Amino acid sequence: MKITAVSRRLSAAALITSLALPQALWAQEAVDESPNAGRMVGDLLVARPMGLVATVGGTAAFLVSLPFTLLAGHASEAAETLMVGPARATFMRCLGCTEMGYTNKDVERYQEMTGEGEEE
Repeated sequence: MKITAVSRRLSAAALITSLALPQALWAQEAVDESPNAGRMVGDLLVARPMGLVATVGGTAAFLVSLPFTLLAGHASEAAETLMVGPARATFMRCLGCTEMGYTNKDVERYQEMTGEGEEE
């Protein structure tokens, strides 16, 4: 019985984190970087796989530590450090960029799609 309650809480925490992450990242300022091809290839072949391993490992560590962090009241800090931070560094930056966030091109394309930023 207790295992199902814990698994429901874990599922709910994972769902909330996955739904909140993209919205928080759209609010960041645009990154103004123009990486070269070498940086992009290095990022694709080295940094992104390492980030994926860090994200999966951090998620596993978060799940193991969750009963203790819930009791201490620090589950959100643990989630931010172990899961969200590595996920942002892995998935929410342009290929070859060192800073997290979307490029100016991405922001301009999004504004064109939604009609934001146009004067009426």
